[in-house]
Amino acid sequence: MQLITCKSLYDHDFLQWTEETVVNLRTRNFEHLDLENLIEEIEALGRSEKKEVRNRLKTLLEHLIKRIYIDMPQDFNGWERTIREQRAEIKVELDDMPSLKRFWDDLFAVAWGLALRKVQDDYEAKGYQFPNEWLFARDIDSMLNIDFWLSGTSAGGD
Repeated sequence: MQLITCKSLYDHDFLQWTEETVVNLRTRNFEHLDLENLIEEIEALGRSEKKEVRNRLKTLLEHLIKRIYIDMPQDFNGWERTIREQRAEIKVELDDMPSLKRFWDDLFAVAWGLALRKVQDDYEAKGYQFPNEWLFARDIDSMLNIDFWLSGTSAGGD
């Protein structure tokens, strides 16, 4: 049987690589760690957490745009349910990893662009128009709590 090195184990059997890496870390067997791949995996974890918030924010914005600008009352309940769900999940992510908050503005900018394009693709042919910029407060607290479609909600603030 051929001996598989730690580095090639990463490519050959990722699960076994993770198990052996954990054992090496717990036993402080640092000389047998595949540091290059370990560093890459830890960096990927951070990227995936940011991506998770960005994707949820995109979905939140899609449904906020629809709820604010599309007059289809039969769909309001579904859009509002999705808004509540995404807000709750974003809050959980931010509570679990508060350092994600420092990326909010960048995540918002990307999510807004993606959400706007999606809603435009789905509804502009039906005669609906949408602003090119988010016209409401975009800070975390506002995005997770304000029902922007209700009367009395003013556009503007950041």
